[in-house]
This record gives sequence, structure tokens and C-alpha cells, in this order.
Amino acid sequence: MGSACDPGPVRVLVLGGTRFIGRRIVARLAGRGDAVLVVHRGESEPSGPADGSHLHADRQQLARHRARIRAFGADAVVDTYALTAADVDAVLPVLPDVPTVVLSSQDVYEAVNGLHAGRAVAAVPLTEDAQLRRNRYPYRGAGLPQVPDDYDKLDVEARWLPRGAVVLRLPMVYGPYDGQAREDVVLRRVRAGRNRMPIGSGGLLWSRAHVDDVASAVLSALDTRAADGRAVNIGETPTATMGAWAAQIVAAAGAALELVRVQDDVLPPDLALFGAPVQHLLADVRLAAELLGWAARERVAESVAWHLAHPPWGGFDAAADERALATADR
Repeated sequence: MGSACDPGPVRVLVLGGTRFIGRRIVARLAGRGDAVLVVHRGESEPSGPADGSHLHADRQQLARHRARIRAFGADAVVDTYALTAADVDAVLPVLPDVPTVVLSSQDVYEAVNGLHAGRAVAAVPLTEDAQLRRNRYPYRGAGLPQVPDDYDKLDVEARWLPRGAVVLRLPMVYGPYDGQAREDVVLRRVRAGRNRMPIGSGGLLWSRAHVDDVASAVLSALDTRAADGRAVNIGETPTATMGAWAAQIVAAAGAALELVRVQDDVLPPDLALFGAPVQHLLADVRLAAELLGWAARERVAESVAWHLAHPPWGGFDAAADERALATADR
């Protein structure tokens, strides 16, 4: 792989790599001159010039393409889209034993259960040694699109870490091509020409990172062996509260949208995270700085500019906003 200072061009096999985070990782790898083989199902093809070669294959059938994988001769692997134990089990026998970076999530921590249940269960910031979730398959039965019932990043980590992979535990990720359009909870009201938006206590601290900074963390993890076999939190510092984040979005949009304080129990459902938190999801990212030399800063303005230029479809329940705002006017 070369030294951390000058790794030189490498051959990187990327599992996933056509949507949001994976898309940005592939672009950054190609942009620095690495040869990239993107393995994906072909359901989503980025527009514009292709970054690297593409192998259309379901990861569950990757063994059928063993010869192509061997011929590519990867120096490194990035797994951007392992969601289940089966996702990893299907590819481990096929992939070369080379430096690997795997995208995980900070939903492995028990603190996530505390946030959902309204209970304080963990001190913050959450280090990599914080209590992991005691339950498994957290979204089973939830009917979330593209999230299988057997989703569990704990299973993914348990398979990749013994192989020496660097596991990056991601926070809330925002930026261009975000399928969840995180900022849109505010921007949908801006686009609708609203001049008032209800907001609750807004005190939740939830680590965030811009998609390009996530890609930088992946490249850093590829270029040094210091974090091999380790799980590492990433997230920008300092971290604004959810209420302050909403204000940043409004300011970046240049909108005349007043954030009106209402009681948390009257907030519309899409604004629930702007209520009073009992459990925070603030990650300790000192290990990323120590092992990877990585740090990130808030980049809300550039993300908002992209999302304003590429608005998602759909609106919101203006009547729910009006009901909440009426309580503030009484």
C-alpha cells in the first residue's frame, strides 16, 4: 500500500459504490489516480464519466465472478454496503486478504436504544469501548425501504474485524446525493415559502459528518495500517445541537424562516428529533485523529446549496405545523 505519506496508486475493489457515500469514495479514489473496480448490482449507475470499472454482480453470488476478482488483483477492499451477516459471509471467501475498510454505523451502541426509548443509558461522548446494543436486528418489522429485517452492523463488524479490517462507525452523514435528504426536514418548509417553523427544545447532540469527510476517513484508513482490526468513530467537531443545526440550515438557505419554540409534545412527527433528548448520540472521535490523522468540520452551507439545487419530491403536512404553531400563539 505504500507509506501513509505517499501511498501511491493502488488497485481498490469497492463493494457498493454507486450511491451517496460509496459514490463519493469511488470518486475520491479515482480522483487521486487509484484503479477502482466497483462491484454492484447495476440498479443505480452514477451519471457522468465512470470512475473506474464496474462489475454488475449481486454480492450473494460474488463467487461466480471469482476469476474477474482475481484478475483485478486488488491491493485493498472497501465494503460500503454490508448490512447483514449474510452480506459478509458471501464475499469473504472470494475477496483477497488485503487491507480493508468497512462502513459500519454508530447504531451499534446501546445509546441508540436509549434515544428511541427516552432513557439515559450511556455517558457521552461515546468511545469505541462504549456499551454495544444488547438487542439484535433493531429494525426488524419496521418496513424501512432497503433495510432488511436481518440488518445488524454488529454482525458485520463481528465478521470483518477478525480479518483485520478497519471498521468506521459512521454518524449521521449528510451532503450531496443523500437519499435521506437530512436537511430537507427544514428545506421542505423553505421551498414551500413558510415563514415560521415549530421547533422544540432542540438540545439533542447527534454526531454528524459531511459525505466528503467520510470519504477522506476511508482514504486515510486505506493509507495507514495503524487502525487495522479496530473500530473507529468518525464525526465532525464541534457538534451543534439539533436546534442549532436547524438554524444553520435556515441561515445557509438565506431563508426568512422563523424557528418558533413550541412544547415538545405538539411537534409534527417529522420534527420529533428537535424535542428534548434524554440520551445523546455524541461520539468521541479522538481515536480517528490519533490513528488516522483525520478530522472534520461542519459543512452545512455547501450541503444546503446542493440540496436546494436538487430538491427531492414530496411535501409535508402544513396542517401539523399550523396546529403546533397555534399553541405558541395562545
